[in-house]
Amino acid sequence: MHATRKLWTWLAVICVLSFAVLGWVGAQIYQTAPPIPKQVISADNQVLFSEGQVDRGQQAWLSAGGQQLGSVWGHGSYLAPDWSADWLHREALELRQIWAQRDHGANFDDLNKSQQAALNARLKEEMRRNTYDASTGAITLSADRAAAVRAVAKHYTDLFGDAKSLDQLREQYAMTANSVPDADDLRALPAFIFWSSWAAVADRPGETDLSYTSNWPHEPLIDNRPTAEAGIWSIASVILMIGAIAAMVMAHSAAKEEEDPEPPKADPLFSLKATPSMRATKKYFFVVIGLILAQVGMGVITAHYAVEGNSFFGYPLAEILPFVVSRTIHTQFAVLWIATAWLATGLYIAPAISGHEPRFQKLGVNVLFYALLFIVVGSTAMGWLGTLQHKGTAFAFWLGNQGLEFTSMGRIWQILLFVGLLFWVTLLGRALWPALKNPSSSRGLIVMVFLSALCIGGFYATSLTWGRHSHYSMIEYWRWWLVHLWVEGFFEVFATAVIALLFTRLGLIRAATANNAIVLETIVFLFGGILGTLHHLYFTGTPTFVIAIGAMFSALEVVPLSLIGIEAWRNYQRSKAAPWVSSYRWSILCFIAVGFWNTVGAGLLGFSINTPIALYYMQGLNMTAAHGHAALFGVYGMLGIGLLLFCLRGLSSRLAWSDALLRPMFWCLNIGLAMMVFISLVPAGIYQAWGSITHGMWFARSPELIHSKFMETLVWMRVPGDVVFAVGTLFLALFAWRLMVARKESSPATVADHA
Repeated sequence: MHATRKLWTWLAVICVLSFAVLGWVGAQIYQTAPPIPKQVISADNQVLFSEGQVDRGQQAWLSAGGQQLGSVWGHGSYLAPDWSADWLHREALELRQIWAQRDHGANFDDLNKSQQAALNARLKEEMRRNTYDASTGAITLSADRAAAVRAVAKHYTDLFGDAKSLDQLREQYAMTANSVPDADDLRALPAFIFWSSWAAVADRPGETDLSYTSNWPHEPLIDNRPTAEAGIWSIASVILMIGAIAAMVMAHSAAKEEEDPEPPKADPLFSLKATPSMRATKKYFFVVIGLILAQVGMGVITAHYAVEGNSFFGYPLAEILPFVVSRTIHTQFAVLWIATAWLATGLYIAPAISGHEPRFQKLGVNVLFYALLFIVVGSTAMGWLGTLQHKGTAFAFWLGNQGLEFTSMGRIWQILLFVGLLFWVTLLGRALWPALKNPSSSRGLIVMVFLSALCIGGFYATSLTWGRHSHYSMIEYWRWWLVHLWVEGFFEVFATAVIALLFTRLGLIRAATANNAIVLETIVFLFGGILGTLHHLYFTGTPTFVIAIGAMFSALEVVPLSLIGIEAWRNYQRSKAAPWVSSYRWSILCFIAVGFWNTVGAGLLGFSINTPIALYYMQGLNMTAAHGHAALFGVYGMLGIGLLLFCLRGLSSRLAWSDALLRPMFWCLNIGLAMMVFISLVPAGIYQAWGSITHGMWFARSPELIHSKFMETLVWMRVPGDVVFAVGTLFLALFAWRLMVARKESSPATVADHA
């Protein structure tokens, strides 16, 4: 007991200190973020961009799809360019060409090497000079650079408008004509893109060869290259990771191993009669499966746009389902179905754990279900409608598509979801209350479940922190609080505690062992995970110390994975502990798959792009997509499916249960995911990384590379994996359909005893 209390104290200290540092970092980002100019003028006082246009341009880009339509500073989708890198390259080429024509009367490519070298040196000096005046709020550009900016701005207004000359380029980017139909918004859009590229190249005050984005993106034309800090902290993080893994393995080897208890002769949960509120969760799981099917369908369409632009096998699908909408639904539904599976699991297990069915609990579960269904359908419909009908920036922010990856729903829907999550915590807490207040061998696990649920409900508030006019650096700071800490952090702690609690209830692990283990695992996980959030923010207009903190602590996130194979093997042994355990075979195998994908997707693929020097060249490329697919579905998705199957086992007729459908489901999902990642996404990411290192980020995301024969071949090579994966989801849907139409099997009217 004393040891457990000490672990809880350490957990509290680590959380308080880590969040204090994370909050301090946020304050520093706010104070040192790239300044937004009141106006951008030329040396002869010609106004290029007036006051408020940068902000309006940011809103215009986000309402047009934002991070679902290309990216800025590397965060977003992969088919259209990174606009900051694209603008930077186009402006540099244009300015160099202006000088070559005026000074030498020839194109730059026709000049001799000494003339080219002189212009390149002049270009670097011109582009890197920071002419922002804090007293006036103006950025002043030379007349030549102003001319280059005007030329690039026209390209962008033509591209996001309806210029016929750019139809082919729009198709390659999977863009529709008139992405920004409002004339004032269209004029303002280049202001935001220019500002994002200016911040990427202009030296910070008092610094030389160090931009606001730590010299991201790589652009050889103006000598935008990785800083020494990026290399040093990358090396240091690898050394720290190796040392920490060695220390963890030594500690594990020295620790006293407790054998798992002798399993019960019969399933301890066989006689469990589901309470009314537990039975009410069944529809949650069927909706989860429906969302999985929709997400996979949208993923197929989104991937196909990479080779056929705005069509689907010749049909002009983009007229009703543009790339922006299909990708938004694909990414948003991934988070929603995983979260819904975990929320429903909490509502299912709470009465089973406590043996207590609170008054009106079933009503609360039903109200929450229909509220969540309304939010999912409403936010999807409004985002789709807003994109098709170009409802404008205010509609996009409040009701439509905010244009932010993984958190795209409008603010009204976010507020409703936050209220729904708080209601979920209330339902969970009132059902768990008897188990929380009464001493028991598993109370520590129950407390961890409830505390992580509190964090899930409370930390979704971070989605409400930015507004329409917030600085883009601060939007990214808070967005990663949500994506990294909410999804990857507290949901994972919640799920891990739930799994440990389930194994305890099944008599497969000792409660005392699980209590200590879950607190220790949470300490190790959050010690690296909280400040590891900063590895997403290396190049988003943040201070350079973010690179140091993010690199070192995110390296520690990999450390627990060194022992995950041991845990997977133990789970496999538990699946064979007694004949009755086979009833939960596919749930347990899903948990084993989580361990595999945690090692491969989060560990190997994640760390391959995690260090600052690696991410400098690979941010926003298909290596990120490979990591994202393997980690999001392989870890969190398989975890959600495993929990779903466990709960459905107790809610469904044993006669209707079909292992014959679950077997191909499990193997198709895992094999299909592996094929998708390693046959298509990883090779594409490596090829793009070569392009980024050799020519610059602009080239890695350019149509010349994205639509090269090799890259399009890799897209088609993704089809077999997609098909196998989709077949797996169909087996899951067929399994669910079988449960839905089967008659309920009667079971003894008893409730699980509270330990």
